[in-house]
Amino acid sequence: MKIVHTADWHLGKRLQDFQRLQEQQNVLDEIIQIADQEQADLVVVAGDLFDTFNPDPKAEDLLYSTLKKLTAGGSRPVVAIAGNHDNPDRIEAQDHFGRECGIIFAGFPKTEVRSYELSCEAKLLRSAPGFIELKLPRHDSPVRIILTPYANETRMRSYFGQTSFGDELRQQLQDHWAALANTYMDEQGVNLLTTHLFVMKRGGEQPEESDDERSILQVGGASVVYTDMIPPQIQYTALGHLHRYQEIAGGPSPVIYSSSPLAYSFAEADQQKFVVLIEAEPGQAVTVTPMPLKTGKRLLRPRFKRVDEAVNWLKQNPDCYAEITLQTPTYLTSEERRELQQAHDSLVTIIPDVRDVKSMEKETAPAIDLTQSMETLFADYFKSKNKGQEPNERLQQLFKEILATESE
Repeated sequence: MKIVHTADWHLGKRLQDFQRLQEQQNVLDEIIQIADQEQADLVVVAGDLFDTFNPDPKAEDLLYSTLKKLTAGGSRPVVAIAGNHDNPDRIEAQDHFGRECGIIFAGFPKTEVRSYELSCEAKLLRSAPGFIELKLPRHDSPVRIILTPYANETRMRSYFGQTSFGDELRQQLQDHWAALANTYMDEQGVNLLTTHLFVMKRGGEQPEESDDERSILQVGGASVVYTDMIPPQIQYTALGHLHRYQEIAGGPSPVIYSSSPLAYSFAEADQQKFVVLIEAEPGQAVTVTPMPLKTGKRLLRPRFKRVDEAVNWLKQNPDCYAEITLQTPTYLTSEERRELQQAHDSLVTIIPDVRDVKSMEKETAPAIDLTQSMETLFADYFKSKNKGQEPNERLQQLFKEILATESE
């Protein structure tokens, strides 16, 4: 049985002012191609389908058209759960669409997929809150999946009856998983868990997070879940949330974050992205193969000591998003910034690394010549407050407009 694991699509996400929907469409087409070439029997999408609770209609169209293509005309079921960026009600609202295509949506930790005939070649054999069992077209043995979408602390407490997220609530979640595994999972089928939570080894090193996902551990976010909570019957745990491919130690079987399909922040600069191919059979250890994705622009963070070096590099590397750091004795002039911006269509950020600020600050401030024009006085004042940086042309023009208004 071949299973494709992917997660953290974040459809509709921008990189500052840069729209990336076409890149997302291209990389999802690549994932469809991988699933088809490998003749996958099942696809699991482990949360963060969208980037916001209220996604753009174009992002919605891309999600549902992609999921439908992944079903390969109804021959391959797709299971998609909600992540912390998703509106769980919105995800489950498409249940009728999913039912017609062979897609199963789960928005909440105890969602129960009602027994019905899927309009595809797969069959839903059994379901319970947070659990499904499927009969796949080409296999006699079933696949069983524990589904635990993301939920904040308030929702977790409502499901598991605890007043706070800590050891007691973790124990309730572990007991919930264990009850499902003991009731429905034996060695006559393939047994999976998919969840969108922060998972780590108890007492181990905390996994690497991207900038966009650190809020999950803050107020209102579900607390950490440990790999030793996973039932021993589980042969593979498909995780979503962290954007770098990584296997988390301490579980009874592979526990893996598949990675996002694109780099979404400069904390992920030059990071290889993957989908995961799992080959599984009942009662046996699974084979895990990370499949590198080739689509999408890289995010790069070069450093330079001279503007001309930066300009040359930008011209030679047009097919990336760049965040450049430039060591400079003073802040960049507006002309230098313009030259850098014109050298590259996807220059996201310029970071001046000013190395002699302390010496500048130690200099004795010159006497103010009040006979100068207001524009010159403003420019001098701006430089004094911004460590030598010149005001740009737009700021100077705004100041002139204010002067004109005052005189009227």
